[in-house]
Amino acid sequence: MVGVSPNPARPSNFVATYLVSSSADYEVYFVNPTADEILGRPCVPSLADLPVVPDLVDVFRRLDDVPGVAEESVAVGAKAFWTQFGLWSPEAARIALDGGMDLVMDRCLKVEHARFAGGLHLAGFDTGVIDSRRKG
Repeated sequence: MVGVSPNPARPSNFVATYLVSSSADYEVYFVNPTADEILGRPCVPSLADLPVVPDLVDVFRRLDDVPGVAEESVAVGAKAFWTQFGLWSPEAARIALDGGMDLVMDRCLKVEHARFAGGLHLAGFDTGVIDSRRKG
């Protein structure tokens, strides 16, 4: 997670808490140059400082920063690039797709994980944006 905040009132911290507690099937790493530790886990200043190549980069940054995060994601060999609600960047999309990455934009990883795991109603909120029901 790039841009995760140590502040528990921030959406990125809420999503991080959910992802860390939801499964042992994946590892969650935190990238924030202003924090040493978040949720008891080490935090690194950049994607290049991670101990592994990430399968997925989940971005919580200002829209202006997203293309740079896409470039860094391609440079480290990440497989997928994901931006949260409200983050849609054609430039970042081009960078990620040209770099061979899978791409998801303007979606919350927590909401999607909870929806597919069958726990959206238990996981904290229902945005009304994402619905698995067919429109009639």
